[in-house]
Amino acid sequence: MKRPQPRYAVFLPLACAVITMDAAAQGAYPSRNVQVIVPYTAGGSIDLYSRALSQRLAKAWGRNVVVDNRPGASGMIGTEIAAKADPDGHVLLGHTSSYPATAAVRAKLSFDPAKAIVPVATLAKAPMLLAIHPSVPAKSVKELVALAKKNPGKLNYGSSGAGGNNHFSGGLFATAAGVKMIHIPYKGISMAVTALASGEVEIVIASAAALMPQVKAGRLRALGVTSLEPSPLIPGLPAIAQSGVPGYSYELWWGIFAPAGMPADRVNLVNAAVNKILATDDMKKFLSAEGAAPWPQEPAQIADLLPREIARYKKAAQVAGIPPQ
Repeated sequence: MKRPQPRYAVFLPLACAVITMDAAAQGAYPSRNVQVIVPYTAGGSIDLYSRALSQRLAKAWGRNVVVDNRPGASGMIGTEIAAKADPDGHVLLGHTSSYPATAAVRAKLSFDPAKAIVPVATLAKAPMLLAIHPSVPAKSVKELVALAKKNPGKLNYGSSGAGGNNHFSGGLFATAAGVKMIHIPYKGISMAVTALASGEVEIVIASAAALMPQVKAGRLRALGVTSLEPSPLIPGLPAIAQSGVPGYSYELWWGIFAPAGMPADRVNLVNAAVNKILATDDMKKFLSAEGAAPWPQEPAQIADLLPREIARYKKAAQVAGIPPQ
């Protein structure tokens, strides 16, 4: 006598097929458009770099890769939005070394800055440059330092916000030079540069991408670069360390991050795609024109980037006298 077949056995092939289809769908990346949150105003270096990268990723992936500016709280508002997103790789975050700098001096945050997001790829690194308003009677770093010493607390330097790279670089410059300058924070570096060009502040230390258009237009005067030696990335300018403030140096970096919990295979996939773009002559030329150099790294090399950088900036905050914000 033939036994009746269990009912669940009839549906087993169909169930297996559905599971296989789901797994394939989950493995396809990107399966829809990708959002790249930039937690600063448009016009800054990370905005420019994220847009250039997004255009090239869109061509490689056949999906729209859209930059979404979410400025505020020195980059923390956009960062929190990204940190709370689904960690499936369809929301990425373009950030700079301003992030660990700001995190190092924030007294209170609603998320863990070292764990809420994870590094996916590094894009570029570069020195900064020091620029002044043409009305400032200084033609060199040495003359600027002498002027600041004669007028303690009379010179203002602008930044993209409290605790960011521009704040740190300005504070460390003042400490190393032995002068007193007043920090004026803005809601993004583009606003700080506009304030500098209008004479609202006298000094800004920022990326070449942010400052050089105004320098080339004759609205600002560049005095030096923040690398220990003159940089081929920003030719024609002396190193601040060699022209008035011995030992002073500061370097920027830019990278792509994702919400914590993004699967390792997708981290590897995005990392490989970014590194492939950084190796192209087209991207190298773009970055060089902005005063930066490609900085490709593997996921294993940057796994501890945030806790390491936050710890470093906490020490720098003590040196620069930057209190908790």
